[in-house]
Amino acid sequence: MNNFTYSIPTKVYFGKGQISHLTELKESGNKVLLVYGGGSIKKAGIYDTAMKLLADAGLSVFELAGVEPNPRIQTVRKGAEICKKEAVDMVLAIGGGSTIDCAKVVAAAAKYEGDAWDLVLNPGLITGALPIYSVLTLAATGSEMDQFAVISDMTKNEKWGTEGECLKPKMSILDPEYTYTVSPKQTSAGTADIMSHTLETYFTNVEGAAVQARFCESILKTLIQYGPIALAEPDNYEARANLMWCGSLAINGLCKGGAEVAWCVHPIEHELSAFYDITHGEGLAILTPFWMDYALNEKTAAKFAEYGRNVWGVTGDDDMEAAKASIACTRDFFKKLNLPSTLREVGIGETHFDIMAEKAVKGCEGAYVPLTKEAIVSIYKAAL
Repeated sequence: MNNFTYSIPTKVYFGKGQISHLTELKESGNKVLLVYGGGSIKKAGIYDTAMKLLADAGLSVFELAGVEPNPRIQTVRKGAEICKKEAVDMVLAIGGGSTIDCAKVVAAAAKYEGDAWDLVLNPGLITGALPIYSVLTLAATGSEMDQFAVISDMTKNEKWGTEGECLKPKMSILDPEYTYTVSPKQTSAGTADIMSHTLETYFTNVEGAAVQARFCESILKTLIQYGPIALAEPDNYEARANLMWCGSLAINGLCKGGAEVAWCVHPIEHELSAFYDITHGEGLAILTPFWMDYALNEKTAAKFAEYGRNVWGVTGDDDMEAAKASIACTRDFFKKLNLPSTLREVGIGETHFDIMAEKAVKGCEGAYVPLTKEAIVSIYKAAL
C-alpha cells in the first residue's frame, strides 16, 4: 500500500428533509449563486423549497440556470461573470454531477483573473474558490464529495477533467427522495458511472491494498443489488439511498488512497462525449467490457478472477476462466440495466477514432494496463 493523505472536509447531510440545512449557508456570507440545469428541480418542488430556505436565512440569490448534461465552458464563464459583478460569496449547485461540476469551476473562476478554460486545461492554476455547496438530485458522478470537475468546449470537441482541493464542497445535502423522478435511462447510466469509478480504482498495480479492494467490492455488490431494484421501483427509498451513498463513496478518496492508479476508461469515454455529446454513463457501459477484454492477459488474470469470485460469485480454480466469466457478468449486468452495448447503438462510427485516441492516450499514463493510441483505437473498433 502506498503512503497517502486522506481529507474530506465536506459535511454531508444524508436523508429525508435534510435540505433544511441550507440555512447554514449564511455562515459563508450574504450572496449566493444558485446553479441548476433544466426545469426538473422546479417541477419537483426543490427550487421553491430552496428559495424559501435561502430567503429565511437572509441570503440574496442570483441564478445560473440551464447547465448542460456535459457542462459547457461558456456556461461556466457566465457564472463567473455573475459572481464577480455581484460580489457573490458562495455557490450552491442543485442537481446532478454536471451541475455540481459547473458550479465548482464557476467558484474557482470567480477567484481567477484569466479565462475559466485555463483552469480546466491547467488545474495548477486553481489556487482558490468560493465556498461550494450542493443539493444532489442524481446518484452518479460523486461530485458532491470530491475535488474533481469535468467541463466541455464543444466548439473544439474537447472534454477535460480538472481538480483542486478547494473544489471539494463545504457541505452537500443528499436526500434519496430527490432521485425518485430520475428517468430509467439516467438511473441506469448513473449506476454504470458509479460502477466505472469503482472499477477504475479497483484495477490497480499497487500491492497490499486489501482494505481498498474490499471497499470497492462492497460498493460493486451494492450497485448490482440495488440498481435493478431502483429501475423496477423508482420510489424505493432503500434502493435510491444505497445508490446515492455508493456514488459518494466510490470517488471521495476512500477507495483510492494508497492504491493510486491512473484511470483509463474515463479518458477514452470523454472523447465520445466531446465529439458526440452522448450520455457519459452509457459510454462507460459500452467501453468498460471491451477495455476488460483488452486488459485481460496472463499477468492480469488473477485480478480479474478475484473480481469475478468476490463480486459476482464466480466459481472454479482456473483464473483465466474465472476472469472471462467476470467480464461476461459485467456485460450481462449492463444489458440488464437496458444500457447500450455497442457504439453504433448510440450513433457512433469510426470517423473520429484516430483523433479521439490521440487525445485520450494523454490521460491514460500510469493506467493498470499500458495503453497506446493504437490500443485505444482497437478498443473503439471492438466496441462498434
